[in-house]
Amino acid sequence: MSTLYTEAQTWLSQDWERVEHDLGSKAESLKGARVLLTGAAGFLGFNFLHFLNYLNRRKSGRRSAIQVVAVDNYLRGKSRWIVELAQADPNIELRTHDITHPWPADDTRYDFIIHGASVASPTFYRQYPLETLDANVAGLRNMLDLARMASVKSMVFFSSSEIYGDPPAHEIPTKETYRGNVACAGPRACYDESKRLGETLCYIYAQQYSVPVKIIRPFNNYGPGLRLTDRRVLPDICADVLADRDVVLYSDGKATRTFCYSSDALTGYLLILLSTHEGEAFNIGSQAPEVSIYELATMVSRVAGSNRSVVSRQSEDKDYLTDNPQRRCPDLSKAKMLLGYQPKVDLRIGISRLIGWYKTFLPLEEVEK
Repeated sequence: MSTLYTEAQTWLSQDWERVEHDLGSKAESLKGARVLLTGAAGFLGFNFLHFLNYLNRRKSGRRSAIQVVAVDNYLRGKSRWIVELAQADPNIELRTHDITHPWPADDTRYDFIIHGASVASPTFYRQYPLETLDANVAGLRNMLDLARMASVKSMVFFSSSEIYGDPPAHEIPTKETYRGNVACAGPRACYDESKRLGETLCYIYAQQYSVPVKIIRPFNNYGPGLRLTDRRVLPDICADVLADRDVVLYSDGKATRTFCYSSDALTGYLLILLSTHEGEAFNIGSQAPEVSIYELATMVSRVAGSNRSVVSRQSEDKDYLTDNPQRRCPDLSKAKMLLGYQPKVDLRIGISRLIGWYKTFLPLEEVEK
């Protein structure tokens, strides 16, 4: 077991202890389960795999271990962290597979399916629009068919808060019942509209075949495992701060978002997975504070102790801000009432954790092409 892996587990343990505490007895449902995780090499996969590994290290006896089949096509390379994690935990099996292709018919023994395979960063899904659409539709349908054949206990599909588009002011905070204001053609449509169609597929499979699938709509999750090169706003800001240069925003910085730390988000994801709310969608995120991108950049700089300025420039990419929502804030009433979900990590504390992670563990981002 590598020193880097060991140090990372120690560093992350307080996050996983919080998740385990908040799940309570529900975590027992994972004992001895066989789990299929798609998109295993991404940010979602990082958090699921490390937490499941944490549970495995705390359990005694092989019969209680969680068996995980971790699947990815490694479109963006294979990070060092996932290789070392699989080497350290014999219960985690890495597979290279494109989920837009049919799943092997002789491999259907699964208790849970976590379908997180997608391209979530606007920079990258615009580079791979058809691959993004295929993962969210064809790949999802393959997983729904597998869930049906395997008679799984539960399945989750990672949709997105982007399915809401750009809501009017009276629809913010945004409830799951809001139907959206989304462009069906444009640079973001491959992601937004395929996630919306994915939700329709989940609804049909739940209604027609009684597949126990649930829909997760994440709102701006962040934390350890989010690549510094991801090209989403928070890692971009962190990259500037860590390089001791001015923070550059390619907008006026007025758009607002809420941000949810990874341990809070993971708790919500698992509460949904282990629930019985078949065919339903849940917002997962933080309802406050809703901050502007300029305020976020200033906060990151202050938390990191930087004296650099926050400046605005026009992007050379003419479509950089096309269809970019001006506000994004979830109404969490449904998740709180039906799941007992309650995010706890303060934004400043979460940012401090993220910066500390980048400073300490950037080698975990090393990839094999």
